[in-house]
Amino acid sequence: MRGKDVTVEWMPFELRPEPHPTLRPEGEYLQRAWEQRVYPLARQMGVEIRLPPVSPQPHTHLAWEGFQFAREHGKGVEYNHRVLEAFFVGGQDIGRPEVLARLAAEVGLDPAAFRTSLDERRYRDAHRAALRHAHELGITGVPAIEVGGRLLVGVQPREALEAAIAAAVQRVSDPGSG
Repeated sequence: MRGKDVTVEWMPFELRPEPHPTLRPEGEYLQRAWEQRVYPLARQMGVEIRLPPVSPQPHTHLAWEGFQFAREHGKGVEYNHRVLEAFFVGGQDIGRPEVLARLAAEVGLDPAAFRTSLDERRYRDAHRAALRHAHELGITGVPAIEVGGRLLVGVQPREALEAAIAAAVQRVSDPGSG
């Protein structure tokens, strides 16, 4: 994105929404998946990440409802980065409202107003609408990135993302080009 006229719009997606159970980090599936796929890719990309020890893993609907609050207050991107870091680096339980309120405060949001919005489930409908939109787009996993109407699912090489961005910019610059 650096040096390009693009913006990121985060959209919620839950791999295992309630009432479906979430996975346990001590289980064989997550242990194997992280050892075989996540850790090697993270090393390759220079990303610090750890399998969060929270067991079972939290449902993320409250974190995403918090995102709706943060986005409405101009801090959506900062909030998401902080929540992801807290979970995947710090091992914090992002399913707990008090943890989310503290993280919201760390990015400059009013923690009391944030917590009230979670307690009242003020953004439940907005979150559900965003999930419906993801399903309408055909998203079934993460990461999923839409660039100029093209859906890229799974971790993409830098070159694929740059090509998709360039093609989208070209279409906007020259609408008759297809």
